[in-house]
Order: sequence, then structure tokens, then C-alpha cells
Amino acid sequence: MFTLTEKGLRLGEKLNAEHTEQERLQEGRPGSDAHGDTQPGDPGERPTRSTTPGGGSERPPASRAFPCQRWAGMRLPVAGGPAEPGGTGASAGQSQQPPFTHIPEFTLRPGGFEVVLCIDFIETTAGASHRKRELVSELKRNQIDFDVRKLHVGDFLWVARERVHSCPGQLNAPRPRELVLDYVVERKRMDDLCGSIVDGRFREQKFRMKRCGLRNRIYLVEDCNFVKHLSLPETTLQQAIVNTQVVDGFFVKRTKDVKESAAYLTIMTRYLQNLYLQKTLVSCRKEEQGACSREETDSDTCILLTFIDFNEGAMKNRAQTVKEVFAKQLMQINGISGEKAVAILGHYDSVASLMKAYEACPTETGREKLLVNIKCGNTQRNLGPALSKTVSQLYCTEGPLG
Repeated sequence: MFTLTEKGLRLGEKLNAEHTEQERLQEGRPGSDAHGDTQPGDPGERPTRSTTPGGGSERPPASRAFPCQRWAGMRLPVAGGPAEPGGTGASAGQSQQPPFTHIPEFTLRPGGFEVVLCIDFIETTAGASHRKRELVSELKRNQIDFDVRKLHVGDFLWVARERVHSCPGQLNAPRPRELVLDYVVERKRMDDLCGSIVDGRFREQKFRMKRCGLRNRIYLVEDCNFVKHLSLPETTLQQAIVNTQVVDGFFVKRTKDVKESAAYLTIMTRYLQNLYLQKTLVSCRKEEQGACSREETDSDTCILLTFIDFNEGAMKNRAQTVKEVFAKQLMQINGISGEKAVAILGHYDSVASLMKAYEACPTETGREKLLVNIKCGNTQRNLGPALSKTVSQLYCTEGPLG
């Protein structure tokens, strides 16, 4: 059993009072509910807060889950929002689902970990060797602690690595546990950006970065001296960079050469060290991330993915879900970016659900306009009639397309 903090207790009492007042206004009979006077144990009864022998308060009922500052068992509301006591929940007759309880695998406390820059091994081996060596040399010159490893998404990221010590009688120190900080960097030189647009990697990499579970996505664009001699016009490359920031929501950082890129990574590493080293870091798994992200934590606590979960979840050749396959299928349509595919998935998470919606449309015109008003990206612009019609033709036309 856990007790609420004073801040959580005050918040619970305030919400309880507001909800009670709303019930009274709706029923028009102060002090009563829709079913009259309730008996103890009835569904309409308002649970009361009882005190513990230590003077604290017991956890509020499962229908009203509040943040708990003790991490041995963290209660989180289920998707769809908490149901009020005596209410009907998602629909009448449905039983209320129990709240999600997050039990972290481990916790890293201040002083018990270090922040380390991780570099994808491709950044140190592929391409021009002198540029790769220059990046590593600059980071070493700036006294940045980094680790080269295989990253399945992004070129650079940062982990909180547990500090471990050898124990008497053990040949090697235990393997340190790691949590991924909420930042990932994709680095592109202008010629590499041009090549990735031509072969399709540009859209695919951005899509995978958006789904990797890290919220702060950085696109590091490095200039080169021969941009005017590339296979795509410079204006096309500049437009792709702008779209990455405005449409896809990435933070774009422009640098003039490898040395300046290394300087930026140095500044970011020191910034993240100052940001995280005095915080308590709590682990969560990829499947728990959605529920954990809704938890209100204090400013000194962060819930982060384990590195193993993060990297395995980002593998290209892992088993894909129906939703992921549907997204990739949509992105093959000319004009549908990753952002627009995600917007469609928010309404129809599989081909089956989309086809069911099309079957419910009585006319061909209705099918063509089904997706028109879906909001896409940060700008919240409509998908539009042209793309909506194209999608409907792809899935509703019998036989080959003309």
C-alpha cells in the first residue's frame, strides 16, 4: 500500500469536490444520486478517504488514479480515461477495467549513472574514412565519452548507463543497465540527403524515427561544397529540409562541416548531462510506453525506455504488425507521406477497418470523400479530396487500375 504525497492528496480532494458538485447540479437534488440513497457497496456510492496509522491517506479508488511518487507499483489510468464511480464507463453494461500498474524493472538514481553518447557504427566505418576519423577525433578532443554500437534507428542518441563496480569473487563487473534518453539524431550530408531522397530512404527513415518512441527528433544536415553538382536541384533539397521541420516536426540543425557537427554533439551531450544527472530515471518497456507517457510525474523523475527494448523495437527485419504493414502500403501512394499515413491510421488501423468503412458508404462519391477531412501533421491540414479519391480507387476498384 502506498500513500499520496501532500500535493497529490490536495489534487484528489479538489477533483472529488468538483465531481460531487457536478453531480448535484445535474441531478437537481443536492446530496443524492440518480438511484436515490445508496447503500454501502452499491455502484453509486462515493468512496471515502480513510487514514492510515501513519497519518497519511490510502490510495484513492481505482477509478481515480493519481500519480504516486513511490515507484514499486505505479497505477495508471487505462486508455479511454477513468470511469467515474457509479458511471457507465465506456458504454452501459460494460464492466470497468482495472487501472494499469507499472512495476519498473529498475530505477537509476542521481549519482548512480552517467550520460553517454552512442554512435551508430556506420558513422565511423562507411563513407570517406578521413571524415569518419575526423568526427571521432573531434569528440575525443572535446573529452566526450562515447560508445560505438549498432543502432537500428538514428545515427546518434544518448543513454543513461548504470555505474557498476566489480564485486569480490567476480571475474568481471556486472553488465550495466541502460535507459535511452528522449533524444535521437539523424545525420545527413547534403549529398547523402540527395541519395536518400532518390532511393526512398529519406521518407522511410523519418517514418521509423517517428515511431521509435523518442519524442525529440533531430535532423542534423551537414553542408558540402559540391551541392550544385548533385542529381537533384538545390531547391529540391532545401524544400525537403524545410518539410522535415515544418511538416514532420523534427528539429533541423544545419552545420557547415564535420567539425561543426562534432561541436554540436558535444554541446548536446553536456546539455543532457546537466539535464538528467540529477533526476531519478525509471525504466519501462516498449509495450508500456503509451500508458507510462500519461503518468504525471514530478520534475525530478523521468520514465524512459530500456536500450534493449528500444533497439530491438527499431529493427527493420523484425516481425511487423498489421498496422505497420498498412502504413507502409499507404506510403507507396504518391503524395502520402509518413505523417499522412499516420493520420489515416488514427482513424483506420488496418485494411479491414478501412474496407468496412468503404462498404458502409452507399455511393461511390461517398467512398471517394471518406478521408477528405482527416487532419494531418502539426499543421492539421485536411488530407484533401485528391488523395482521398486516390486511396478509394486503390482499395475499391475491382480488377487492375486503368
